[in-house]
Amino acid sequence: MEQTVYHIPALLAPTIEGLSIKANGVYVDATFGGGGHSRAIMEHLGANGRLYGFDQDMDAYANRIDDPRFTFVHSNFRFLSNFMRYYGVDEVDGIVADLGVSFHHFDDASRGFSFRFDGELDMRMNRDSAISARSVIATYSEERLADVLFLFGELKSARRMAAAIVKARQTSDIVSASQLIEAVKPFIKPAQEKKELAQLFQALRIEVNDEIGALKSLLTQSLKVLRPGGRICILTYHSLEDRIVKNFFRTGNIEGRIDKDFFGRINAPLVAVNNKVIVPDEAEIERNPRSRSAKLRIAEMKTDE
Repeated sequence: MEQTVYHIPALLAPTIEGLSIKANGVYVDATFGGGGHSRAIMEHLGANGRLYGFDQDMDAYANRIDDPRFTFVHSNFRFLSNFMRYYGVDEVDGIVADLGVSFHHFDDASRGFSFRFDGELDMRMNRDSAISARSVIATYSEERLADVLFLFGELKSARRMAAAIVKARQTSDIVSASQLIEAVKPFIKPAQEKKELAQLFQALRIEVNDEIGALKSLLTQSLKVLRPGGRICILTYHSLEDRIVKNFFRTGNIEGRIDKDFFGRINAPLVAVNNKVIVPDEAEIERNPRSRSAKLRIAEMKTDE
């Protein structure tokens, strides 16, 4: 049987460097997945270091690290502060979150994440979740569906696609990737087919898993758990996520609202470590084409002056 790769982390070296790992520090890998970031962090930890790896998908449990310094947390990272409290951790020295989808999910036809396979439209990271791509397509109003496709997929034909989906579902339930593709095909440009189908499936996946809501929760809670001088590294893969992270690192709030002191200096709890976003070089893209859209931002919790 062919051995499949669960995931290859993008920008691994600059992410680990950005965390500035202390041997006896406490770290959180908010997106454990295949354990690539976690294993790299463990290499830098001493005997008293600790690492907590979060993943809502129990498939990732098989990749857990057999080491007393590591704890696997079966949960969405949106509950970060609750679990840190549960484990008696007041502050952490670093948080890493890779918001990309694991190869494992894209390559498993039964999970419905990719248009490459004619699987059932599922797309749930947490298989216990009540909302799937199939239920979104079956129950959302035309207007709500159009908003999802436009906001999360940045599809110019979002409204026409939504109308076509609603019309098609009146004839028969849309349960598979091929049925969905057939419904929207008239509004997909042949020259842009792969790109636009990827955007369509991305939009549904983000909605199903409330990825934007989870990201906002993670960022807000990071301010509660990061110790002064602690680092947070976030890898994003589309412009909406990147914009949220960039604005949060700059202002310390989700709205991106700038608060200035008497002297006109921005009051924010975090300071950007890399003012210019870090992206993969050509060599990495050649080794791992799926890293092409990755963007890494790093920020540090300000220390008391």
